Amino acid sequence: MIDSGIEKVLINFSQIQSCCEKMAKTIESYSVDTKEAPLLVGLLKGSVPFMAELIKHITIPVEIDFLSAHSYEGIQSSGKVKIDKDLDISCLNRTVWIIEDIIDTGRTLLEVKQMLLERGAQDVVIVTLLDKPEGRKVQIEADHVGFTIPNAFVVGFGLDYNEKYRNLPYIGVLKPEVYL
Repeated sequence: MIDSGIEKVLINFSQIQSCCEKMAKTIESYSVDTKEAPLLVGLLKGSVPFMAELIKHITIPVEIDFLSAHSYEGIQSSGKVKIDKDLDISCLNRTVWIIEDIIDTGRTLLEVKQMLLERGAQDVVIVTLLDKPEGRKVQIEADHVGFTIPNAFVVGFGLDYNEKYRNLPYIGVLKPEVYL
């Protein structure tokens, strides 16, 4: 059973759902005076459950796209960001909402934000489900944070360990014996 690797549940689905409802209202309020639909860019793969839950609560038109960028290999950041899948929609003169599952070291997010600004994005707004400030290696902060978490290895709701545990409906702390 997949739950056997979980030490404890940190954030349950009800809490995640409530957080997504609040963040959806934030996105709507920022976008009320714009002519274009907000462009939400999910960072693959981890953001998929978060983005899916988030957009269910947005009542205005939105455009979505995905970008695959990563710096992790196993449980460690390699320090190098690699882009595997680029955007299909132009971000030129648009406010781009980056939808992220977790900010840990911040390396991937910083590079993606800089890349979008270089491509002509009017603004880049960072929305993250989880923020782990103790893991930060670069200077970057989210504009909107769902939950600030301790420096623990977490999985579930999109977050993985070697591509496993993404399908858990909650955020849980992985038992150290699973990855050590």
